[in-house]
Amino acid sequence: MKRSIRDWHSGIIALVMVMGATFGWARAQKSEPAKETPEQIAQRYVDLLSKGRFAEAIGYFDPTMKQVLPEDKLKEAWQALLNQSGAFKKQRAEVRQETAGAYRFVYVTCELEKGPVDVKVVFDSGNRIAGMFYVPTQSGSETGYQTPDYVRSNSFDEKDQPVGQGEWILPGTLSIPKGDGPFPAVVLVHGSGPNDRDETIGPNKTFRDLACGLASKEIAVLRYDKRTRVYPTQCAALTSSFTVQQETIDDALAAVALLRKTPKIDANRIFVLGHSLGGMLVPRIAQQNQEIAGFIIMAGGTRPLEDMIVEQTTYIFSLDGSISQEEQKLLDEYKRQAALIKSPELTKDTPEDQLPFHVSAVYWLDLRGYQPAEMAKQIRRPMLILQGERDYQGTMVDFANWKNALADHKNVTLKCYPALNHLFEVGEGKST
Repeated sequence: MKRSIRDWHSGIIALVMVMGATFGWARAQKSEPAKETPEQIAQRYVDLLSKGRFAEAIGYFDPTMKQVLPEDKLKEAWQALLNQSGAFKKQRAEVRQETAGAYRFVYVTCELEKGPVDVKVVFDSGNRIAGMFYVPTQSGSETGYQTPDYVRSNSFDEKDQPVGQGEWILPGTLSIPKGDGPFPAVVLVHGSGPNDRDETIGPNKTFRDLACGLASKEIAVLRYDKRTRVYPTQCAALTSSFTVQQETIDDALAAVALLRKTPKIDANRIFVLGHSLGGMLVPRIAQQNQEIAGFIIMAGGTRPLEDMIVEQTTYIFSLDGSISQEEQKLLDEYKRQAALIKSPELTKDTPEDQLPFHVSAVYWLDLRGYQPAEMAKQIRRPMLILQGERDYQGTMVDFANWKNALADHKNVTLKCYPALNHLFEVGEGKST
């Protein structure tokens, strides 16, 4: 069964995405190399977590991680994982590795009561832990990605296509139909978190599915790795000024500008598709570029993120029929943080440790008062708004808000799907 666990915008697994930086992996710190290898450190680290020895576990952290994820917060994050995925049983002997620039990622697969989960441990060049995720496991063929049946691979080509320029250039992929064109084109805009160009979540690759499916229908698609994935250190350094403009909007606009100059692309038929946070930001993207032909919003939120965090956490904690004292304590903290974001007491100098997931006050101030559905009223170009009815992250409440705000727009189409979740995957019953 495919899993659909998102980032901090998407549910309680979000909690464990707390790392040593605000919007990506922690900034690298110079430190003496550890005597153990990263693989050994990662396995030892997970062993310490499983035994509740959190004070020892943080000894492997770099200075930034020690600051933003102290012993009590690390314990909180580990407990949140167990609350969702069940009791820890064992860790598998084998580990997997990836590298990106100065960072090395080690995946330790843990057997939990409700299934396996990977602890993704991020190491800096000094072999200190600079970040951590809990993600659906990708080990084993049973969880591997499968190309959808609707993809006709022989009908289109894919090529590397960088997006942007200068210090923020991003690796990307252009899927373009075979033939002379000119073809309509779509830019795919990610949800929150350091997503890759495929929007990979465990075995699911929502953006690859979309790109290859649309290209099979003679529609070109441009997708790219998110800025917070490619430049975690640089984004972390911009904590005091980093907002959704830098995180998402600037690169979406750069992708549109690139397509307008790309051979075989119809410059008058370039569309933007936003998923989750990307959908929520479509009205801002539209406001900044009047030449985009139209927009697609998939599972786009319409309400304040801080409220959605509380709602999603409550939903997850309630799945087993009750909320424990520990869960209630965490939920109360999220409510306190949400109230602070709405209050006049929030300023750009508010410490990050008082805010959800240590995301800076500047980020929250930028979003405060933003009403996507209301801003969308100003868009006079075509829009298609799609929603899964089993989605607990962007919900039918958000879908209704889009519908009510755009009721008099004749060029807006809204459609919901009873069986689909946040990743537009089919399922039954409550989404987990």
